[in-house]
Amino acid sequence: MRLTLIFMLAFLLILSGCGGGSGEKKLIIFHAGSLSVPVKKLSEAFMEDNPGVRVLTEAAGSLHTARKITELGKPCDIMLSADHFVVSSMLIPDYASWNIRFATNEIVVAFRPESKYSPIFREDNWADILLRDDVIMGRADPDADPCGYRTVFAAKLAEDYYERPGLADSLLGKDTEYIRPKEVDLVALVSSGVIDYMFQYKSVAIQHGFSYLELPDEINLSSPLLTEHYTGVSYMIPGEAPGIRTEVRGDYISYSGTVPDRAPQKELALRFFEFMLSEEGRQIFRDCGQDPLMPAVADDLSAAPERLKKYLAAGTQ
Repeated sequence: MRLTLIFMLAFLLILSGCGGGSGEKKLIIFHAGSLSVPVKKLSEAFMEDNPGVRVLTEAAGSLHTARKITELGKPCDIMLSADHFVVSSMLIPDYASWNIRFATNEIVVAFRPESKYSPIFREDNWADILLRDDVIMGRADPDADPCGYRTVFAAKLAEDYYERPGLADSLLGKDTEYIRPKEVDLVALVSSGVIDYMFQYKSVAIQHGFSYLELPDEINLSSPLLTEHYTGVSYMIPGEAPGIRTEVRGDYISYSGTVPDRAPQKELALRFFEFMLSEEGRQIFRDCGQDPLMPAVADDLSAAPERLKKYLAAGTQ
């Protein structure tokens, strides 16, 4: 009996040692799919600098990510969206108090060298090639992902830029079976040759080694100087209740984030956010093919945490 008790105590001690993590702090980050690579690198660097911290990340389309907080009540320490509109319209003021834009991007058409007609795919003929019957293209779901509704914006802007009535409907009506919930879901389809081309963020194309065609600034949503031009197009995304839709208007692409008011690890989350806005964090974004905003932009500077204000400018940019 005595030996049995000794073995049981020893077993319990081993279990408690193997738990490894009784004092471990977990930081939960919900983020846009197109941020998967930089968030992974940011998390690795942050954990190296903060022993005892484990960063848990979960990628999804930004609209779905916001609904995990607002509708499902899932615990989250940091929300990073591909569009500042998602945070400002869905989380503030009921679930978060501030919103900071930290990086930009642009819409491109990405492909492999083996994609049909890739040797002649150029700025002056890209739409005609995408519309060919033997070419398959993919795009993200505009009801779930900002890259999806930004593709809609780009198609409408292209129709105006090239003065081709009906171009947007032709592009958006083609190959609809290859619409996916988020832009990174398209990567495997292009890599495997299932589809030839995809509307994609430039950073994702760079991260995965794709060739890509840069579109004119009047189409690609990259320039803050063309914001007024971009606002001429819009899309109705699903609203807070079934059957209700909310208008989102074109804007230059800006990624933003916040720490929800009910974040379980609020102090740790602010430390991560500060690291992300620091020069080391900005360099990680550059290395991943994405330009950081310098300075970052707070929708409401007065509402931003004090420790972050040294990285910020007020208002939209």
